[in-house]
Amino acid sequence: MDVLVALGTSAAYFYSIAAFFGLFGLHSEVFFETSAMLIAFIRLGKYLEARARGKASEALKKLLHLQADKARLVTEDGDTLVPASVIRVGDVVLVRAGDIIPVDGEVLEGGGAVNESMVTGESLPVLKKPGDLVSGATVSTNGVMRIRATRIGEATLLAQIIKMVRDAQGDKAPIQRFADAVSSWFVPVVILLSVATFIVWHSAFSSDFITAFRYAIAVMVIACPCAMGLATPTAIMVGSGIALGRGILVKKGSALETISRLNVLLLDKTGTLTKGVPEMTDLIPVSRSVDPAKLLECLATAEAYSTHPLAQAAITAAREAGIEPGQADGFEERGGFGITCRYGGLQLAVGNERLMAELGLTLAPLAKKCAGLTEAGKSLVYVAAGNALVGVAAFADTLRSNSVKAVAELRRMGITTCMITGDHADVAAIVAKQAGVDTFEAEVMPDRKLELVKEYQKRGLIVGMAGDGINDAPALAQAQIGIAIGGGTDVAKETGDIVLMRSDLMDAVRAIAIGRATLRKIKQNLFWALFYNILGIPVAAGMLSAYGIYLKPEYAGLAMAFSSVSVVLNSLLLRRIGSKV
Repeated sequence: MDVLVALGTSAAYFYSIAAFFGLFGLHSEVFFETSAMLIAFIRLGKYLEARARGKASEALKKLLHLQADKARLVTEDGDTLVPASVIRVGDVVLVRAGDIIPVDGEVLEGGGAVNESMVTGESLPVLKKPGDLVSGATVSTNGVMRIRATRIGEATLLAQIIKMVRDAQGDKAPIQRFADAVSSWFVPVVILLSVATFIVWHSAFSSDFITAFRYAIAVMVIACPCAMGLATPTAIMVGSGIALGRGILVKKGSALETISRLNVLLLDKTGTLTKGVPEMTDLIPVSRSVDPAKLLECLATAEAYSTHPLAQAAITAAREAGIEPGQADGFEERGGFGITCRYGGLQLAVGNERLMAELGLTLAPLAKKCAGLTEAGKSLVYVAAGNALVGVAAFADTLRSNSVKAVAELRRMGITTCMITGDHADVAAIVAKQAGVDTFEAEVMPDRKLELVKEYQKRGLIVGMAGDGINDAPALAQAQIGIAIGGGTDVAKETGDIVLMRSDLMDAVRAIAIGRATLRKIKQNLFWALFYNILGIPVAAGMLSAYGIYLKPEYAGLAMAFSSVSVVLNSLLLRRIGSKV
């Protein structure tokens, strides 16, 4: 575009200089105002375009303004307010209510609620306690915490997000290749058309030099390859910003186009469809004479020193019910069986059916109820006290709250869902039925996940993979679009093209909706850019002059400037979908 504008304004200016000094006769017309108005209109267009593009990058600007400038550094003499840039890994900072947390770190003392909306898009504050991790640029809404810095500067989560967003907004989508191909031959073709216009008007139509010259300059300055150049990046900039506001981190701009064409989405079960940690779903006393609260207390007490996931789930359930584990002694943890200990003068035994059989206890009183729990794919932990069976607890890795809704939405969008898991087939079948996925594969190793992606791709399908673990990384990398769950491993997040910071599968649905809206907007922009040039160049060349329709060079320049602005403004209309996804 700059080449065409420079040629047009220079031609008008230097011709005017020559005419002013009488090289074309004493009364030759000059075009000084044409050059001046052309440059003025082009600069006006550039200014408006810059303003509009500034609005398109608002999401990134908001991130940049989130960083804390100051930090309260804890020393032997107390806490001192210092620039956040002087904090080093291992330093301890004090954070009070209302403070922006200056570093990524671990809570050492205290606690409180933290607004993590900049990371997850979730508006509700998250409670933090000693041992919990916090991210820099999140805001403490209440409480006082001492935090040890674990990551600073460019290593913080915020810095990584900013880098990823910048990379995504500078990334070229596949559809951009079309615009690049057109732009590569656009300028020389327009120059040839401008010369041809002059020759045709001056020679074939026997028009005077001034008329032919005006039309030639108008053709040169009305053509606008930049509108095509802006069509894709501005839409991607806005689309990735909308996604970021929803807690969806788009690492590559091309991912927005790819996800819009998705045919199949492979879903890892554990941590993606399910919460990834077991929960106690049922607590059944052997008879009415057994107090459920006392049963839960015995279970939690026996599990108090175990690191097994089911033990942690039992303790969590007890504390949620307001019951703290008691003080027991004589703990013995037996791998593959369970735990025994003494509590309240009674011998407690908590474990599987093998432990109960070894103790000579029959499970018959609970057999009917346990059969239903087993069929539902739940893990059972029996509780015995004083050499008598007193109850059973059932545990399961339950579905995330939005998994069923997300799978239904994916089906409505025409996307096939396939759950893949390393779990046994019976457990997988139950979860697949609960989630409503189209198909599933069980007892799958990481290499089989990779093979499954390739099999779908060989059928000509666009394949997405959603997962959260190291074992998902090969499949995430192979799929055309990898969706990493934010609560998963760093390896998964590094491999994925899109990261769901809230670990909510509905955000995958939102990402697809944003991708489809972005692709529609790109196509609209490209259509407008082509339509403008196809319509504008003939008008500028004077093909409608017989009907009194023609463009002066300065107005042709104005039209060119506003064609670029219109593309950017059309991309900004994407923001209207923000409230709908």
